[in-house]
Amino acid sequence: MKKRFSWQNLYLIFVFALLYVPIFYLIFYSFNRGGTMTHFTGFTWQHYTELFSDSRMIEIVVDTLLIALLSSLLATIIGTLGALQIYSVKRPVVKNAILSLNNILMVSPDVIIGASFLIFFTFLGFKLGFGSVLLSHIAFSIPIVVLMVLPKLNEMNLSLIDAATDLGATNFQVFSRVILPYIAPGVFAGYFMAFTYSLDDFAVTFFVTGNGFETLSVEIYARARQGISLEINALSALMFVFSLLLVVGYYFLNQYNSSKRTRKRQRLEATQIK
Repeated sequence: MKKRFSWQNLYLIFVFALLYVPIFYLIFYSFNRGGTMTHFTGFTWQHYTELFSDSRMIEIVVDTLLIALLSSLLATIIGTLGALQIYSVKRPVVKNAILSLNNILMVSPDVIIGASFLIFFTFLGFKLGFGSVLLSHIAFSIPIVVLMVLPKLNEMNLSLIDAATDLGATNFQVFSRVILPYIAPGVFAGYFMAFTYSLDDFAVTFFVTGNGFETLSVEIYARARQGISLEINALSALMFVFSLLLVVGYYFLNQYNSSKRTRKRQRLEATQIK
């Protein structure tokens, strides 16, 4: 039986082509022996060797990764605790009001958020640089973590907490052995989302950076204004591979957690049958 043509498949192909063709075009010309993106003259690793010999760019990459790692880690801790606090609110009106305030940062334009942070830091006399960028990234990453963790809390069966309490578990034991393992997928998802947002943020960082400190997105923007360099193509190719590895790592981690929970459930059911 022949499969009928589906316009949905054609639409999906078009969307993925629109997303990935520019990326592969950029990666393809990162190996171009010539200095332009209009004509491929031959294969070379020259732009990659130039990239690794550029000490300033390497320093900026390290600073960007450090900002992303620290901000996502702190935002995950604060956002998880915030989600737990929102979950414990009993009055629906108060809970919806808090969620609305949390979502404002998600829908607000990055330019408005960046300008607000700039005005705030200037008013406080806070020196722009590593600290201002880190604080800003933590601030706009927290709502992301809350939105990732809160649904897992809403899915959790309260009888698990009641059973642990009846068995004499302390509040810390209930949190560490019941709640935290259950919401772990949401916590990991929040961390990876916060890390990704921090890694590629431009608008907010552009406003709050200063004193010689720059992140990767701001540096690429500054160099692109001076003219196209295939060193940027090489850097973009490496960042794409790095992002791809993160996605694959998260997928396998999620699969491992799912299989672990399945095995645990099967062992529990087997014990109950005996």
